[in-house]
Amino acid sequence: MENEQGLVVRDLTRIHGDGAQAVQALRGVQLTVRPGELVAVMGPSGSGKSTLLTCAGGLDRPTSGQVLVDGNDLTTLSATAVAAVRRRLIGYVFQDFNLIPALTAAENVALPLELDGVRTRVARKQARAALAEVDIDDLTDRFPDDMSGGQRQRVAIARAIVGERRLLLADEPTGALDSTTGEAVLQLLRDRCDQHGIAGVLVTHDARHAAWADRIIYLRDGRIDGQTDALPDADVLLEAPQ
Repeated sequence: MENEQGLVVRDLTRIHGDGAQAVQALRGVQLTVRPGELVAVMGPSGSGKSTLLTCAGGLDRPTSGQVLVDGNDLTTLSATAVAAVRRRLIGYVFQDFNLIPALTAAENVALPLELDGVRTRVARKQARAALAEVDIDDLTDRFPDDMSGGQRQRVAIARAIVGERRLLLADEPTGALDSTTGEAVLQLLRDRCDQHGIAGVLVTHDARHAAWADRIIYLRDGRIDGQTDALPDADVLLEAPQ
């Protein structure tokens, strides 16, 4: 294990398909996200944003390059070892929530812990604590279909932060929410990075949402096309590379 905390991406390349049908989704991307830092990734459709996130989170294996999460090089680990890193260290928040309808809020949040061998009673206790952190501990026994979109996204965030997660990945997490609820979700992500030292990556197309981040990375055609540090004014973000 290398002594690299947070997320480190080195010369990351991802090619889908072969020969004349090959599509190069990422082209030598370099990115470091330090513990406690929230980095937003922006770019046009097809620029490689989601591919970067899936490679960073171990859901997809890059064609070449390195992905390190708290020193664990995902590109050299077996599929079983990568799955263990995902369960223990990486949390995901997606636009469509990805909750299991047949499980209650607490059961959804506890699931990654239980899959990792944590006893049910302990996992459910940690799940309730995570739900309390996102202010919906009163929904512990409610099923996803009985919740609002904002409540479901909070459950998804609780699932992403339960346990000892060190990397939080969010792919358009506010896309299905109204503006007020979306801002509340972004505040939760921001607070998690600030208060718990988690490295966070937020993929978004909205400059106002990117303004919650410490740094904004712009992707185009699979390459980093520029970055901006700590811009508090969302209007400035609208001047990002086009």
